[in-house]
Amino acid sequence: MTQHAAYDLAAEQALIGAALLAPNLMTDLAVTLAPSDFGRPAHAVLWEAMCAMHAAQIPTDPITVTAHLAETGDLGKVGGAPYLHTLVSQVPTAANAGHYAGIVAGHAKRRKVADLGNQLAQLATSGADPAEIVATGRALLDDADTGTGWSPLIPLGKGRHLPVFPADLLPAWLGDHVRAVAEFTQTPIDLAGSLALACLSTAAGGRAEVEVRGSWREPTNLYIVVVLPPGSRKSAVFAAMIPPIMAAEKTLIEKVMPVIIEAELTAKVTGKAAERAALAAASAEGAQRDTLIAEATAAAMNAEAVAVPAKPQLVADDVTSEKAQSILADQGGRLAVLSPEGGIFATIAGRYSGTPNLEVFLKGHAGDMLRVDRRSRDAEHVENPALTMGLAVQPEILRDIAQMPGFRGKGLLARILFAVPENTVGRRKVGADPVPEKVATCYAANLHALVLTLAEWTDPAVLPLTPEANEYVLEIERTVEPQLGPGGAWAHIVDWGSKYTGAVVRIAGLLHLAEHLRDGWGKPVEVETVQRADAIGEYYAAHALAAFDDMGADQHTRNARTILTWVERGAVTTFTKREVFRALKSSQLPTAGDFDPPLGVLEAHGYLRQLDIPAPKRTGGRPPSPTYLVHPDVHRPAATVHPLDTRRAA
Repeated sequence: MTQHAAYDLAAEQALIGAALLAPNLMTDLAVTLAPSDFGRPAHAVLWEAMCAMHAAQIPTDPITVTAHLAETGDLGKVGGAPYLHTLVSQVPTAANAGHYAGIVAGHAKRRKVADLGNQLAQLATSGADPAEIVATGRALLDDADTGTGWSPLIPLGKGRHLPVFPADLLPAWLGDHVRAVAEFTQTPIDLAGSLALACLSTAAGGRAEVEVRGSWREPTNLYIVVVLPPGSRKSAVFAAMIPPIMAAEKTLIEKVMPVIIEAELTAKVTGKAAERAALAAASAEGAQRDTLIAEATAAAMNAEAVAVPAKPQLVADDVTSEKAQSILADQGGRLAVLSPEGGIFATIAGRYSGTPNLEVFLKGHAGDMLRVDRRSRDAEHVENPALTMGLAVQPEILRDIAQMPGFRGKGLLARILFAVPENTVGRRKVGADPVPEKVATCYAANLHALVLTLAEWTDPAVLPLTPEANEYVLEIERTVEPQLGPGGAWAHIVDWGSKYTGAVVRIAGLLHLAEHLRDGWGKPVEVETVQRADAIGEYYAAHALAAFDDMGADQHTRNARTILTWVERGAVTTFTKREVFRALKSSQLPTAGDFDPPLGVLEAHGYLRQLDIPAPKRTGGRPPSPTYLVHPDVHRPAATVHPLDTRRAA
C-alpha cells in the first residue's frame, strides 16, 4: 500500500471502501475510529457522515451515502459520487477491514505524538520572538508550496491518460487508412479506428460466427459508441469510412434487381390468375363449381408462394425500433446503424412512441430469436438477428442515456464498446495531408470485397479457434472473473465486464476475416489474432471505465475535469481563480462563484492547493483572487496498468 509520512492513503481508502461495500462492518469500525483519525480531510468528512448515518440506523452503502452527502451539501467536499465508487472498486477484500483500521489508527497516534512534540518544542523555545516563530512557520509552508509534501493524487474518475486506439493491431490495409483519415481530419484516431471495426461488423454481422467450444458461438457484430463534443468533425470521418459499404450495397442491389423485377411480375401475373379463377368459381354451379374452387385454390396458393426478394440494405441511420425490426426481417436478420449523431438513443427511449423499446437492440446483439409483427402479413421470426451499431455521440447524450429507463438495467449499455478519446479541438493542424489515393483505394477495394464475399452466406460461416487460441480465451476468462467479484476492479460495471470475453472473441473474428478477405471462412482463428483482439479489448475496457464513471458523475465533478484539462493542456503550474474564470467561463460555469465547487473537488482529490490569500493593500479594497498551486504529478502522465495487463506480461 502507498505510504505517506502523515497517513496511509491506501489504507484509508481501503477501509472506507470496505465499509461502503459491507455496511455491517460499521458496528465495529465506528467505535474503533473517529473522523479525526483520518489524515485526509475529505476522508474525515466522509467518515463523520457515515458514522452519523450508522448511529441513525441508516445503511452506509454507496447509493445511500451519496444521497445523504448530496442532501447535506458535502458531496463535493469528498470528491463526488465517482470517488465513492472508486473507493469501492479499489478494495482488495472487505474481510481485511480490521487490518486497515489498525493502520489508520496507528498513523493517527503517530500524528498525535508528532503534534505533541511540536507543542513541546514550542514551549521549550517560548522565549523566542513571536515574529520569528511566525516567520519560521511561513517558511515551512512556503517549502511545501514549492512542491514538497504533496499527498498522492486521488484519481478524478477513470478519464485521465486513457490509451489511444491501437491502430497498429489492425490488418495493414485497414490500419493505414485509419491513421490517414485521422491525420487528414485532425480527429482522434479512436474515431476512425472504432468505425473501422463497425464497418467490418457491417460486412460480417450475421454472416460469420466464432466457435469457441461446445455450444458457445459468438456472432461477429459489435455495438460501438465514440464520445466526442460538437465540432469534432465526426461527419468527416464517417464520410471517409462508410462509402465502401454503401458502394457494396449498390452492387448488391444491381445484382438482385433483375430477380426482384421478375418476381414482382410473376406475383402480379399469378395474382391476376388467382383473381380470375376465384371469379370463375364464384359464378359456377353444381359439380363444375367444386372443380373451379379447387383450381382457384391452387392458383391462390401459387400466387402466395411467389416471394419477392427485398432490395438489399446494409445501413440505416436514425431508425426507430419498429423500423429496425422490419428491416431485419427483410434482410435476413442483418442491419447496421451507422451515424455521426446519437439521436437513435432518444428514439429507442420512446421519443415518438412514448414507450422505450429495447428488444430489437438487445436481441440484435445477442442473436436471440426476434418476432416481428407485420400489419400487411403474418408475424415473422428472425432466427438469429445480427445488428451492428457504430455511433458518435456528444458527452451530454452519453449522460442522458444512462438515465433512460432500462438502458442500464436491461443490459443495453453492457453491450456497448465505448471510446472516450481526448478532444483535439483547438490543437488541430491546419492543412493536413489528405488520405493518399493508394491507401483509400486499397481500403475501398478490400472492404467492398469482404462485403460481397460474405453477402451470399444465408447460414453463418463458422470460424473455429485453434487449440492455442482457445486456451488463450480460457486465460482471459480466468483473469476477468476475479475482477467482477466484490472489491474487484470491474465490480461496479459487472454487467459490462461479463461480456468482455465475448467481445474479444467477436473482434478476433473480424480481424481474422479482414486478414483473409476471400477465404477466411475456411481457416481457423489463430492465437495471435486473439491476442491482438484482446489488446483492442483492453483499450475498450479502459474507456468503458471512463464512460461509466462519467455517466455517474455529478456536474461539479464534470466541471472539475474541465478545469483539470485546461491545467494539463496549458502545462499550468499556478493560477488564480480569476484566470481560470476568464479562460473557462461558459453556460456550465457562468459566474466566478460557480468555480468554487469544482475547485473544491480538485483540492479534495489533491490536484490543487490553495495558497494563503494576502490581505488587501488598502482598507476596504477587494481581496486578491485566490491562487492555486498544481500538484507536480498532474504534468507527469501516469503509466496506466490495466487489470488484464498482468496476463499479457506473464
